[in-house]
Amino acid sequence: MKNKIEESTSYLKKIGIPRVKIGIVLGTGLHDLVSQIKILKQISYSDIPHFPIVTQKFQKGVIIYGTLEEKPIVIFQGRFHLYEGYNYFEITYLVRIFKSLGGSELILSNAAGAINLNFEKGQLMLLKDHINLQGGSPLAIKNLETLGERFVDMSNPYDSNLRLRTVDIAEKEGVILQQGVYASVIGPQLETAAEYRYLKIIGADAVGMSTVPEVIVARQLGIRVLAISVLTDKCDPDDLQPINIEEIMEMAKRGEKDLVKIVKGLVGGI
Repeated sequence: MKNKIEESTSYLKKIGIPRVKIGIVLGTGLHDLVSQIKILKQISYSDIPHFPIVTQKFQKGVIIYGTLEEKPIVIFQGRFHLYEGYNYFEITYLVRIFKSLGGSELILSNAAGAINLNFEKGQLMLLKDHINLQGGSPLAIKNLETLGERFVDMSNPYDSNLRLRTVDIAEKEGVILQQGVYASVIGPQLETAAEYRYLKIIGADAVGMSTVPEVIVARQLGIRVLAISVLTDKCDPDDLQPINIEEIMEMAKRGEKDLVKIVKGLVGGI
């Protein structure tokens, strides 16, 4: 595992990706931020030794290096999921590569369904905590000691200072920013009405199929983490509507406009 990470990192450095402090992972349908980047390098995942390949059609599969708000930044445009058949090492591979490139602050984005019915489609939710319902952990693998500590503290997975700054930026930009708990499930099927009721009972405000494994590994590696969900649908068990992919992607685009404002503010202040 360690050799794979070293070979991938060596390749990226060889083609001109320098050490970089700030990273962003873009989730499903969230790509407009790239238009704000002064792109210096763009590399397909498929060109990088040992890097997994994106299979989900709403995800891109490239690493972008450039500047945002005059700050060097690396963007992972596309992530990996358990439902694609990848294992946890593969799912979190991009986080380990980011750390190898010198990364210390990581902003994660995702599309999620709103369990909290006080939240509206198209709004953003700042993650203040999460519930791991994926049935496993990226730290529960053999030979993990070569990659870092196994017993990782998760008392503050989402950096308090970054969250406070995000709230301030949202207020200044006039962005409605909800805060809540994100439940991470396997998918790819969406939840039943009974499952939505269960998620509400256990304290979830939103549900998705990603992010938590990446957060766990980021904390293992000492990376400060911030995560924001774009709420693409309302999960009302008493009025459950059939899935509408077109509407979900439309809501992702609506929320992404506010996400871009917040990310630009965050990066500018780091």
